[in-house]
Amino acid sequence: MLIDTLMKIFGRSEKPSGKIAKERLRVVLIHDRASVSPEVMERLKNDIIAVISNYMDVNQKEMEISLANDADSVALIANIPVNSMRHGR
Repeated sequence: MLIDTLMKIFGRSEKPSGKIAKERLRVVLIHDRASVSPEVMERLKNDIIAVISNYMDVNQKEMEISLANDADSVALIANIPVNSMRHGR
C-alpha cells in the first residue's frame, strides 16, 4: 500500500503502457482528422452554401466554418448568418 501511495504521489500511473499508448494514438488521430487543408475547408464551405441556399438566403461573406476537437471527437462549427428564409420549396 505504501508503494502504491508513493507511486501516485510521484506521478507513476497504474495504467499499463499499452493502454497509455492507445490513448495517445487516439488523440493523435483525432488531431489529424481536424487538420484539414484550407482548400478542403473552402470546398466544404461551398458545399454547405449550395445545400442551405435551397432553403434560405445566407450572408456568404460573413459565414465562418471551422473544425474543433477535444479529447474524444471532432466538431464542425458553422456560423452562418441568415438573411431570410426561402418560401415555396
